[in-house]
Amino acid sequence: MTKNNSKSIIQFIILLGIGVVLVWLSFKSVWADKDKIIESFQSANYVWVAISLIISFLSHFLRAYRWNYLLKPTGHSVTLFNATADVLVGYFANYGLPRMGEITRCTLATKYDNVPFEIALGTVITERIIDMLLMILIFVLTLIFQFSQLQELTITYIYNPLINKLDGMTQNPFKLLILIGILILCVILFFMLRKKYGSLLKGKLGAIISGFAKGLSSIKDMENKFQFIVLSILIWAAYFYSLYACFYVFSDTARLGHSECLALLLFGTFGVVLSPGGLGAYPAIVSALLMYYGINQIAAFSFPWISWTSQFVMIIVLGLLSLILLPLVNKQKNNDVLSETEK
Repeated sequence: MTKNNSKSIIQFIILLGIGVVLVWLSFKSVWADKDKIIESFQSANYVWVAISLIISFLSHFLRAYRWNYLLKPTGHSVTLFNATADVLVGYFANYGLPRMGEITRCTLATKYDNVPFEIALGTVITERIIDMLLMILIFVLTLIFQFSQLQELTITYIYNPLINKLDGMTQNPFKLLILIGILILCVILFFMLRKKYGSLLKGKLGAIISGFAKGLSSIKDMENKFQFIVLSILIWAAYFYSLYACFYVFSDTARLGHSECLALLLFGTFGVVLSPGGLGAYPAIVSALLMYYGINQIAAFSFPWISWTSQFVMIIVLGLLSLILLPLVNKQKNNDVLSETEK
């Protein structure tokens, strides 16, 4: 086992542990109301869950369709079925080891469409850069439409607790000395390791940053830039409305609007990063936000779990189905090519 694989497995175990702890804390907080929770799931409007999944699948299909816009300048392409299957298998793999989804997707493109792995990976990196830029746009929109709410959240959950902690330390000289000691230690460590950080920026990390810049600049060689931008916006619009459709699953969340959905999409996406597939972290973050918006605890608990679980089941089913169909469909395609050659 390589050093990188060991690091990935350790990282996965840590993130999975965080997710499991968050799941346990989430269920523990509502265990006394478990009968009401069960009733809320029984009375949920699953038609809207189905609509949410259809919109979500559309986002994956659009991502697959957009992929060829990035591949075309390199002289390669992926059939639409293969591209869609590669994307779905990639999402499926992301529930396993970190970053495995990107590697799996590129490996499949190499295997079934003869796209060199490095080129496929470069296009996926470019996709991630585009996603990051759109996330920044969502953050800006959230600030515009939810500024007062975000300000209140920051004061309630960050500023006030920090001030209270500092007040407690000023009244306790021993704690204050510990804090000062930690700050001095951090300053010493910074000066001791600054050369190492500098070499890191010039080395591997610098190469990654350089690769990101090259990936972003590769868009200039793309034909149909307008169509690419429209598809990118549509992908995130599908993410947005997939979540928005879930508001109508429960009567209590049906009153929420677009601005609240923006905040849930933004912070919920961060939750997906914190644990494999967002296990535990996504429901915890979304549930806390919903209660802040005045949603009762039962609906605030049920909403993110029904949203996350439905997406999880869809990716597992479609990912496994894609793994089965990819060799079958491409075997038939290869047979057809051989038949045409023989003629």
